[in-house]
Amino acid sequence: MEEPSALHRGLDIMAVGPALWLGPLLLFSLWEGSAPVSLLRRLGEHIRQLQESSVLGLSLSQEAATLPKEGWLAQLLDPFNTSDRRSFLQRYWVNDQHWASQNGPVFLHLGGEGSLGPGAVMRGHPAALAPAWGALVIGLEHRFYGLSVPAGGLDRAQLRFLSSRHALADVVSARLTLSRLLNVSSSSPWVCFGGSYAGSLAAWARLKFPHLIFAAVASSAPVRAVLDFSVYNEVVSRSLTSAAIGGSWECRAAASTAFAEVERRLRAGGAARAALRAELGACASLGRAEDQAELLGALQAVVGGAVQYDGQAGTPLNVRQLCGLLQGGGNGSRLMPYGGLRQAVQVVLHRLGQRCLSYSRAETVAQLRVTEPQMSGVGDRQWLYQTCTEFGFYVTCEDPKCPFSQLPALPSHLELCEQVFGLSTSSVAQAVAQTNSYYGGQSPGATQVLFVNGDADPWHVLSVTQALGPSVSALLIPGASHCMDMAPERPSDSPSLRLGRQEPLFAQSRIGGTLVGQNLRGHGVTLRSAK
Repeated sequence: MEEPSALHRGLDIMAVGPALWLGPLLLFSLWEGSAPVSLLRRLGEHIRQLQESSVLGLSLSQEAATLPKEGWLAQLLDPFNTSDRRSFLQRYWVNDQHWASQNGPVFLHLGGEGSLGPGAVMRGHPAALAPAWGALVIGLEHRFYGLSVPAGGLDRAQLRFLSSRHALADVVSARLTLSRLLNVSSSSPWVCFGGSYAGSLAAWARLKFPHLIFAAVASSAPVRAVLDFSVYNEVVSRSLTSAAIGGSWECRAAASTAFAEVERRLRAGGAARAALRAELGACASLGRAEDQAELLGALQAVVGGAVQYDGQAGTPLNVRQLCGLLQGGGNGSRLMPYGGLRQAVQVVLHRLGQRCLSYSRAETVAQLRVTEPQMSGVGDRQWLYQTCTEFGFYVTCEDPKCPFSQLPALPSHLELCEQVFGLSTSSVAQAVAQTNSYYGGQSPGATQVLFVNGDADPWHVLSVTQALGPSVSALLIPGASHCMDMAPERPSDSPSLRLGRQEPLFAQSRIGGTLVGQNLRGHGVTLRSAK
């Protein structure tokens, strides 16, 4: 990737002040209950908010000087066009509580497909490692998400400035501008951190700009784009059988039975379908096949969400609890698993403050066509655009061995790209191939990158789980879920997870055949004793 020549010319920056985070936090906690939204994405945002509020709650007694500071960068809307001077404001957070000197390292926590609050610089790898390394911690919200949405709305003409390549250009600009603003030494090493899509960005930032980014830690990073993500449900199915996280073969069988009963009632129609609609929170008539597919997809997200976010603070259901509901008294009745699935839906809806589990396809399409920025912080329209133009990631269950419904199928996902953005199936497939060609897929070719994954996380199959030589290390944590290594520590954390959290950048962490700690010391960084 060529470094855009216009990235750091003539960019203004707003003053940095104490973080006034209570207002935005309350704002983002108010879901737009009438809006169809991806259940998995809402689960992720719900968990992030709860974890952030718990971290910030612990800081209420601290003086304002120790709280994160909020700032805004004026970034070029099109950094690849030197004649386009339009700009937008990108939010960032600064935690300088442990910054030992101007020569100290800078830990840059990248935002992904959602809002990025002050918790980004107060929890997770960067904040946990900052005291030992005397590091400055910065969080950078992704363009077009959260409060970093350019003026002009979210129509397709505007969204052409939303891509991972634009996001990396923002990283370069922020790296150069913040170095000057915060008086960071030119010799200070910058290390990128991120989880999920942002984890991929962290690895790609090191790949494309090794002269600016010293190293990267990529958690649960799906670096390989894929059109048909059927393997997602294969991992979900396997994780439901894992005794280590409360699963069993009986649980998997119960899940399969529950979905079979849902499909039986859908086929039966009449009173059975009407009762199903009421019991499972479907806010659509279910007379159309496309609306039935919306419901079945949401039910898969209930089960998949329990696996993807298993064991994390704020998750409505973990695998052990889900299996307990599905198996009930274990009497073998085919109605017992369905009743358990119904209870699981009620738990999730209650925790998320939702009335409906699914909507009609027409309502979903209508909502995704709205071009005014939504204040929910979820960014469904933006993320759909990125999946249609870069990544795919469409979860399917068409394999006969999949224990859930075979709906929605891949064509249903791809039709959204056509219905919402006018993008053909062939263009989406081509975009996925181009992404892998540009970044290298699961062999990205970057150096000094540590990939961290959990083997219970469905996304780990698209990441790097084995070392790619002496310069790229990989850590696969048994029983860990999506980005669990970045979540706040809990007493219930497994020993392997606790060890995994200590891996990034500590002396025993090896990247490139040499200790990262030694590499940092080569930049004048000293490991400090924990206080």
